[in-house]
Amino acid sequence: MGRWPVPERDLERSRVENFFRFSERGTTLRTEIIAGLTTFMTMAYIIFVNPAILGTEGTGLSIEGVFFATCLAAAATTIAMGILANYPIALAPGLGLNAVVAFTLILGMGLPWQTAMAVIVIEGIVIFILVLTNLREAVLNAIPLPLKFAIAVGIGLFIAFIGLRNGGIVVADPVTYVTLGDFTQPAVLLAAGGLAFTMAMIAWGVRGGILIGIVGTAVAGMVFGIIPLPEEVVDFRFDTSTIGGGITAIPDALQVTLIPIIFALFMTDFFDTVGTVIAVGQEGGLLDEEGRLPGMKRVLLVDSLGTIAGGATGASSVTSYIESGSGVAEGGRTGLASVVVGLLFLLALPFAPVIAVVGGSIPIPGPNGEEILVSPVTAPALIVVGFLMMTAVRFIPWDDFESSIPAFLTILTLPLTFNIAYGIGFGFISYVVIKVARGKFKEVHPFMYVVAVLFAMDFVSDYIQGLLS
Repeated sequence: MGRWPVPERDLERSRVENFFRFSERGTTLRTEIIAGLTTFMTMAYIIFVNPAILGTEGTGLSIEGVFFATCLAAAATTIAMGILANYPIALAPGLGLNAVVAFTLILGMGLPWQTAMAVIVIEGIVIFILVLTNLREAVLNAIPLPLKFAIAVGIGLFIAFIGLRNGGIVVADPVTYVTLGDFTQPAVLLAAGGLAFTMAMIAWGVRGGILIGIVGTAVAGMVFGIIPLPEEVVDFRFDTSTIGGGITAIPDALQVTLIPIIFALFMTDFFDTVGTVIAVGQEGGLLDEEGRLPGMKRVLLVDSLGTIAGGATGASSVTSYIESGSGVAEGGRTGLASVVVGLLFLLALPFAPVIAVVGGSIPIPGPNGEEILVSPVTAPALIVVGFLMMTAVRFIPWDDFESSIPAFLTILTLPLTFNIAYGIGFGFISYVVIKVARGKFKEVHPFMYVVAVLFAMDFVSDYIQGLLS
């Protein structure tokens, strides 16, 4: 008996589902698309923040050029992550790393922007070599399980704090460091209202609740005139002036005085990725019994190539983004979510005016009369994602002080130093110190000793750099 021919559309859908292993990970095409949209909306701010930082007056980089490079590098590496590693992890230029390039390398040390980007390329090559030799994955596998959970919790608090700050709900204070924002400001009220709406969506178990929260907040902001309507829909004026600058200047970056900078960037990039992968994997239930992500080498390989691509295009170091957790929270479990994010970065190129409204920032008066920038539309999503990610705190054995004290220090210092790598460093160093003090030398993996020393050196890198200069 003959079989009816399978419609071409259904055949293509089946191929997609088989390639990304939907059945194995318990997901659907609709879920992955929603997850990709959600992740993109929570990290879309980078296509505006990165040009603003790298395009600071005096760097020599054009805002338009960095914008093009940011979208291009993020799209290429995120799509590669989806296809080659099959995980819902998105990549884009890392905040903090771009500040090092702009304010330390270019404006501080007086390097041409091409040389500064070449430093990023060299750092990426170093990481790439470590991935090929399995050293990077070995270090990750050597991390004790309680510290892995602590990293996820600390990053959850970190991203929630970013959301509070981006929404103007928490602002800087010269005496207490942070304080409550001004709720008489419409933008702050919009962020607070968006947070309430998004939390309600999550509490009700609405699929796509975070994305609905973003869209609802954006619509409310436009209706009440808090965020502007886009002045135009598309703009096809692309600036490619930064492309290739980091490659041609590699010989100029091979300087002894830049070794400490390359090392510091490597440490930050390395452990930002480690923390992100652990947190996103934990949130999505993708880790094995030992807290490891299957196929980690492919993830690390794409991430290291992203660093090289970021420097080569002039976008700064491209790294795995913790905002990927927002898509995972919406059910994203495969690389198709990453492919969706990458395609949206490409679509963002001509639709920059529209993206600017949703993912962009607006100025409001600060607590001391200064002007501060807030992003009230995406801030609520970050706060909710932070909550979802820090639920891993229940897996930490708090009655085992040898593990729980380092875990606590990781959770505490990661958001307070506003640096993922620093928080991990405090945890690693304290773990080694406590184990050694207890005479349990053999319980510490050799890599933990090495990494703890490297972190300690990183904390005093300014002093080391002074000795070499």
